[in-house]
Amino acid sequence: MDLVHMLGFLPRKTSLYRLAFIPKSAQQKTPSGNHLNNERLEYLGDAVLDAIVANHLFMRYPEGDEGFMTKLRARIVKRKNLDYLATKIGIPAFIDRGITTGSKSKHIYGNALEALVGAIYLDRGFGCAKKFFERKILKRHIDLVLVAQKDPDYKSRIIEWTQKNSVEITFESKEEHLSGSKAPSFVSVILLNEEAKGTGRGDSKKEAEQQASKAALKSIHTV
Repeated sequence: MDLVHMLGFLPRKTSLYRLAFIPKSAQQKTPSGNHLNNERLEYLGDAVLDAIVANHLFMRYPEGDEGFMTKLRARIVKRKNLDYLATKIGIPAFIDRGITTGSKSKHIYGNALEALVGAIYLDRGFGCAKKFFERKILKRHIDLVLVAQKDPDYKSRIIEWTQKNSVEITFESKEEHLSGSKAPSFVSVILLNEEAKGTGRGDSKKEAEQQASKAALKSIHTV
């Protein structure tokens, strides 16, 4: 596989991409004494990747709250997963072949993937980096349904189910004041395509929504 095939576009500054594939364990020394490795690109790519994934999740899950999207993003960009994704798109073939197995860092491929995203950002801008990650990685190698299902968070699971099945979801929550209790309680109802499918109560809005989500999942036989 060549670089253009992996990227899906023609790079302009090829030196950036060569640098992205030079890990610290195989760093090169310039005549001026500086060391060339991908650590700076990795640092930049880490931030760009977070922004790309955050944007994707924000647009895909209009009903997803901050906690849901943060957990999903963390699973996607965790180091072990980046190592796997880097291998799937062929990054190991571009890493310096002179590196011995013993000298390879644990996450050399995932680090190189972040550095590659950083290189794309510097070479072609955020839009191109976003398109690369979404087309070459997210859509081909990440199943967001499975990622969300790993979460015991019932609200996360019901939101993902509605996305997968093109169902409109609405949370209706209100505060209640029960007689004999000074502290308020909350009740939440989940509507799927405008039909009530789950009701939950709790001492907080979050807890009520969790219980409503659990009830809704049971009603559609996914729990």
